[in-house]
Amino acid sequence: MQIAIGADHGGFQLKEELKKYLSELGYAVKDFGTYSTDAVDYPDIAFLVARAVASKEYEYGIMIDGTGIASAMVANKVRGIRASACNEVFLAISSKEHNNANMLCMGASVLAAPKAKLILKTWLDTPYAGARHQKRIDKINEIEARFMLPVV
Repeated sequence: MQIAIGADHGGFQLKEELKKYLSELGYAVKDFGTYSTDAVDYPDIAFLVARAVASKEYEYGIMIDGTGIASAMVANKVRGIRASACNEVFLAISSKEHNNANMLCMGASVLAAPKAKLILKTWLDTPYAGARHQKRIDKINEIEARFMLPVV
């Protein structure tokens, strides 16, 4: 499985730790930046990760900023993305099990590396439950089809 990952300057250090952790777990990881703690704009990086997932080149995307909220907002503007800001394990489970999230956003300002790793592993290991949840995903997809243009 291939995973796209990115971070803004505030999430750089945590991204580096999570990249190493993902590799240890056996995942192939593509880093979309940033590559230092120099200031960058999170929308630029979040878009690159979201576009890579929407194109189906990568199965999942991971984005780290201060809280995870801002990057999730950006990513969810990209057709085909269901990004969730998860700074608790329960949110990671729910976002995958109920919402079939394909992008995980976390906050380096609110998470230490051990908890971020637990959330990440839980998110990756949680399957989509389908069944009663699918009709809601279908409704999300219908709204997306009506109001969002495809990414080029």
